[in-house]
Amino acid sequence: MNKQESQSFGKCIWQARRQKGLSQRELAVKVGVDYTYLSKLENDHVEPSEKVIRSLAEHLSLNAVELIYLAGRMTQNDSEAFEELLKANYKEMPALFRRVRESPGIDSLVKARDEQIARLQKENAELRAKLEKIQKKLSLVKPYVVYSKEEIENKANEILHNMQSLNNHTENILPIDSTRVCDYLNLSIDIVEILPDEYGLIAAKILPLERKILINSGIPEILGAFTASTIAHEIGHWVLHINQEDISILSENINVNSNKKNQAISFFCRSASSTIDKFEAMEWQAQYFASCLLMPRYVLQKLCTGRNLTSWSHLYLIKDELGVTISNLINRLQNLGWIYLPKGSKQIFPGNIESESQQIKYWL
Repeated sequence: MNKQESQSFGKCIWQARRQKGLSQRELAVKVGVDYTYLSKLENDHVEPSEKVIRSLAEHLSLNAVELIYLAGRMTQNDSEAFEELLKANYKEMPALFRRVRESPGIDSLVKARDEQIARLQKENAELRAKLEKIQKKLSLVKPYVVYSKEEIENKANEILHNMQSLNNHTENILPIDSTRVCDYLNLSIDIVEILPDEYGLIAAKILPLERKILINSGIPEILGAFTASTIAHEIGHWVLHINQEDISILSENINVNSNKKNQAISFFCRSASSTIDKFEAMEWQAQYFASCLLMPRYVLQKLCTGRNLTSWSHLYLIKDELGVTISNLINRLQNLGWIYLPKGSKQIFPGNIESESQQIKYWL
C-alpha cells in the first residue's frame, strides 16, 4: 500500500495489469466489463463500483480493502473490517493507518454527496412549485362553448373518418362499435356500481385523468344498445368538454387511486328524469354527439333510401342495423328534420316540421 499511496487508482490498476501481462481486453473479459470502460478506469475518468473493484483486486492479485480505499469507495462494512485489520496489524501498517485517520478523502465524498442531495431537493421543490402554479392556470374542463349542430356533427365524423383511414376501410362497419372508438381515443371502459347522490341516479361518469369511462351496473338496460349510446355519450364529453391538452400536466402529482380526488374530478351523466339544469346544455351536446357518432348522416341516407320513415316497422329495421334504441333513432331523425312525432302520439309524419326535439333537451 505504501507504493500505492502516491498514485491514483487508475495508475495502480494499469501497473498491476502490465505486471500480469494482460491486455485491456483480456482483463475486461475477466472482470466482466467493456474494455473501453476499463480504459476509462485506468485514466481515472469514471468511478468504479465496489463489485468491479473487488473483481479487479482478485484478478490482479491486489488487496481489495486497500484498493477500495484508494478508489474512495469504502463502505461501512469495509470500514469496520478495515478498522479491525488495522488494530490487529498496527505495527505492520502504520502508513495506511495514518492515511485513514488523516486523509479527508472519505469525508469529502460524503460532504459532496450531501451537497448534491440538498441541491437536487432544492431543484425538485422549485419544479414542484412551478408545476403547482401551472396547474392553477389549467382546467380539467373546457369553458362552456356554444357548439352548432354542424360543428358537433363534424367532430364526430372526423373521428369516424380517421378510424376508417387507420383500418383501411372504405366505409363504417355497422353497427358502429363505440368501444372501438374508445380504443382509438385511448379510453378504457369499466362497468361498476355507481351509487346515486342527492341529485338522483348517475347513469355513467368519466374519469379524465384515468382516461376511463364508468358505466353504472345498477341500470337494468346496461346491456345492448343503451350501453352503446351511454359510451358514445361519454365520448362526447371527452371530445367536447374535457381539456385534453392539460390532462397530462394536471395528472402529474395526482394519485388517481384516491376515491376522494376521483369524486372531485369525475364528470357525471344523469338520467333524463334529473332536474339539474346546470349542465343541461353540455349534456345535450354530448348526446347529440353520440347520435352523430352512432348514426352518421351519410349512413342514415343509405339506410333510409327506399324505406318509409313514417312506418314503425321500417324504423325498427333501421335501428337494428344501427345497433341503437328506437328512441335514439327517432330523436336523430327528428333532429335532422326527416320525420316529426308529436309528443304522446304514435303517428309519425314526414319531416321538415319543427319538432319538440329541436329544443335543447338532453339524454333520453
